[in-house]
Amino acid sequence: MRTPKYKGLVDALAAEIRGGRRPAGSRLPTHRELAAAEGIALVTASRVYAELAAMGLVSNEQGRGTFVRDLATVDEFDQRSVAVDAIDLSFNSPSVPGQADLLRQALRELAAAGDLDALLRYQPHRGRAQDREAVAQHVRRRGLTVGRERVLIVNGAQHGLAVSAMAMFQPGDVIAVDAISYPGFIVLARTLGLELAPLPASTSGIDLDALDELCRRRRVRGLYAMPTLHNPLGWVLPGEARERLVAIARRYELAVIEDASYAYLAEEAPPPLAMLAPELTVYVSGLSKSVATGLRIGYVVAPDGLVPSIERVIMATTWQTPGVTAAIACRWLEDGTVDRLEVQKRADARERQAITLAALDDLPSIGHSSSYVRWLPLPPNTRPDRIVAALAGRRVAVSTAAPFATTAVVPQALRLAIGSVPLDQLAHAVRAVREEVLKDAAN
Repeated sequence: MRTPKYKGLVDALAAEIRGGRRPAGSRLPTHRELAAAEGIALVTASRVYAELAAMGLVSNEQGRGTFVRDLATVDEFDQRSVAVDAIDLSFNSPSVPGQADLLRQALRELAAAGDLDALLRYQPHRGRAQDREAVAQHVRRRGLTVGRERVLIVNGAQHGLAVSAMAMFQPGDVIAVDAISYPGFIVLARTLGLELAPLPASTSGIDLDALDELCRRRRVRGLYAMPTLHNPLGWVLPGEARERLVAIARRYELAVIEDASYAYLAEEAPPPLAMLAPELTVYVSGLSKSVATGLRIGYVVAPDGLVPSIERVIMATTWQTPGVTAAIACRWLEDGTVDRLEVQKRADARERQAITLAALDDLPSIGHSSSYVRWLPLPPNTRPDRIVAALAGRRVAVSTAAPFATTAVVPQALRLAIGSVPLDQLAHAVRAVREEVLKDAAN
């Protein structure tokens, strides 16, 4: 079978970039110039650049063109590429003092428990009844009234997103999503063959007018949303907007995935979407951020009719959640340990936000006062990959906007993850970011 011309062109340009014949920072021809030079349609030229962008080789910068990325910079999806001695502002693994001691104590208590043998055997696919009840009680404190029959325990929130999407959608389904969104869901959607339809980015919430218009024009099957503490923009969707969102979802019969992974950081948030529209919404969260990233326990709260389908996907993907880990996590849910850690981490995040804002000084940024993330829009004429490379030389790792973008054109921005850096190093690292941004803008 003959290879399509555009595929050959993608391969040729990729080889030139990887071989250094098109150096980092060099500008590629415009879409029209490429189309004219290669004798292809304009839409085909756009497809060529979209594939190169998906491969991580180029970045499309609005109003400026398409540029070759610096391949020596951090791969945003591979945390192993961060230098061992670097200050890591690219990934959040928030921790507070004493967490290791909590684990030691939990292991001792578990070792003395009478049901230890039972934890080493196969568990129910959706989790033990007592563990699901512990989760149900936990989410009730977050404003979601639910019984354990609608709870499924999974291997972390990312697994929860995966099993939910696999049960709810089919390849080719159109899913509405913010133009700036969580990379884990973007990768998941691409893996499952879902089409992401981006809604304009906003600093205050989902663009509901754009969502309504999109649903009028196209057959949209679902919506992925982070209404309480959006990652990475940090907004909390107001109550009235949630009511309108639910009305749109009901009008167009949208299936909603509500990602609440960072919701614990926002105090006195409006009710979850899953409380307002339980028949449409799957609520996904976990303990990776509120407790520890190594504790791969998450949970899904699903409509009654969807529970069996999600349970089958859990069976097909991991069979069950590890019994020992689930027992530790649910013990902490029951005895108040998780609640106490969440209180400590909210205070920790507020302190880190204050340090970050002071270090950024007059450099504009976006974020929530108790979030572990700061979004940094860049001044005109700056190059994110160049800034990332300069910071890597100073042993500071940051992410560009590329992994968070659901649009072909990537915003000029950096995402600062401030939850893992030692407090005594945070100001130094953020000041380095500010210095490199201003230096690049001046060049």
